Amino acid sequence: MLVLDGKVASASVKAILLQKTQALKAAGKRTPHLAAILVGNNGASETYVASKVKNCEETGFGSSLIRFDDNVAELDLLAKIHELNNDKTVDGILVQLPLPKHINDEKIIEAIHPDKDVDGFHPMNIGRMVQGLDTFIPATPFGVLLMLEYYKIETKGKHVVVIGRSNIVGRPMSILLSGNRPKGDATVTLCHRYTPKEELIKLTQLADILVVAVGIPEFVNAAMIKPGAVIIDVGITRVEDATAKKGFRIKGDINYEQAITKASAVTPVPGGVGLMTIAGLLMNTMKAYEGKFYHN
Repeated sequence: MLVLDGKVASASVKAILLQKTQALKAAGKRTPHLAAILVGNNGASETYVASKVKNCEETGFGSSLIRFDDNVAELDLLAKIHELNNDKTVDGILVQLPLPKHINDEKIIEAIHPDKDVDGFHPMNIGRMVQGLDTFIPATPFGVLLMLEYYKIETKGKHVVVIGRSNIVGRPMSILLSGNRPKGDATVTLCHRYTPKEELIKLTQLADILVVAVGIPEFVNAAMIKPGAVIIDVGITRVEDATAKKGFRIKGDINYEQAITKASAVTPVPGGVGLMTIAGLLMNTMKAYEGKFYHN
């Protein structure tokens, strides 16, 4: 059974990016710059943003962390995004989700200029992705594709089942894997909360590749897995555990101990897709820096 190690795969991506930034510095040029906006002090968000900043440093990228209190006015947040849109030294902008309830997520996402939308959430970039055009791919699905590429996992002609239909992971993942592209050409079935459990089990038992992004700890067990399947676990949930040093444990959407008895390859949680999401984000930031876009 192959462990799809995000640390190893992401290190390969970062090594390529580091070579590029070193060449830029040697030529006397500036390097890519990512600006991250964090609203409030959500523990998980703090961890994610800190990791993104750390990875920028490791690849030679510049980064800025802009903090706002959780009671920040939506107009003030929009004003900062407008400022960053017009800052020629900033290549990529991300706003860490979730945002406080008084702020409209969609309005914030749409305020980011499409050419700086390195999370790949802007409707223009989503539309281009659906059409198979050059664009930013949402960071987590992009990270999954990079992992499949690194471990040379074939998708062409395979049956893929995606559980979860969010605009961040499930829906773009299904579009990418079914598209006419590298690490595509799969037959994809998209399941969600209204897929009857009996039907869901039948479908997952047929999946050559199973992508799970539902946010329910250990949702998928051994009975749902086809022998020899490749399992991509996108879920990450903090589960309270008094015996753990931090008072909680990180769980994925797959029962890992059961999955490794049937699957041919599995992503661990933590240490899997989360690290590849950051790799995808860094790749998008370099793409933005290089100006490989056609938006006007």
